Amino acid sequence: MGDYIVRATAANSQIRAFAITSKETVEAARAAHNTSPVATAALGRLLTAGAMMGAMMKGEKDMLTLQIHAGGPLKGLTVTADSQGRVKGYVGDPTVMLPPNANGKLDVGGAVGIGFLNVIKDMGLKEPYMGQTELKTGEIGDDLTYYFAASEQVPSTVGLGVLMNRDNTVRQAGGWIIQLMPFAEEEVIARLESNLQEITSVTAMLDEGMAPEDLLERLLGNLGLEINDTQPVEFYCNCDKARVEKALISIGKEEIKDMIREGKQVELNCHFCNSHYTFTVEELKDILKKCRR
Repeated sequence: MGDYIVRATAANSQIRAFAITSKETVEAARAAHNTSPVATAALGRLLTAGAMMGAMMKGEKDMLTLQIHAGGPLKGLTVTADSQGRVKGYVGDPTVMLPPNANGKLDVGGAVGIGFLNVIKDMGLKEPYMGQTELKTGEIGDDLTYYFAASEQVPSTVGLGVLMNRDNTVRQAGGWIIQLMPFAEEEVIARLESNLQEITSVTAMLDEGMAPEDLLERLLGNLGLEINDTQPVEFYCNCDKARVEKALISIGKEEIKDMIREGKQVELNCHFCNSHYTFTVEELKDILKKCRR
């Protein structure tokens, strides 16, 4: 079975929860961008979170964007997701290599650095919603936990993990987002906190063969867990040559004329999936005719 998200509730809807397995999605991103292990881990965590946060939205055309602007060597990350389980993203520098952190793990926090997290939700309104919070650790899960509490006033716990093979392919990836509703009782909160203290790591659980349902059972099984539905997840980019042509048109006549004068074909790259699109001089001349300015 491929990647998928599970939606669930617990404690008579005092808790809502999402869990995901995202190994294939993160591996597709790694292959597209040829990311180093620490870059794969950072991007994989943000893709995993983005897919779950996208699934929180209702409308078919709703879009979520997660942006990390920070001073670390990764030079920031961007992920977009929709409500259908389609997610894509990229890092500023996919080649970053760092020694392990003090725990012997990939140093995602060191690679990300100090900065800000932007969460943008475009739900078809006049203006998209945007929330911004400081990065607390750069480990992404902690930073999203803080974002939910500070910007959306929803107490949450976010667990994210990416485990690499020795050949730098993705061995495991996944996570969860568990959120307390405003009417959650103290007893429920205390039991959830106790359950969380018994968890080692996301990737250790996934490497034991646990599915998203198993993760939620471990976290919420003694709180009346109810699985609501599942949704497939994939790394998906909707770019194509026609869309890239529109982007070319938008830069204006003078820039395109300069390209034509150089007499060479132009190659443009999609940040999100690293696809390359080539336009010959003749194609550029056709595009010039479509320009209004």
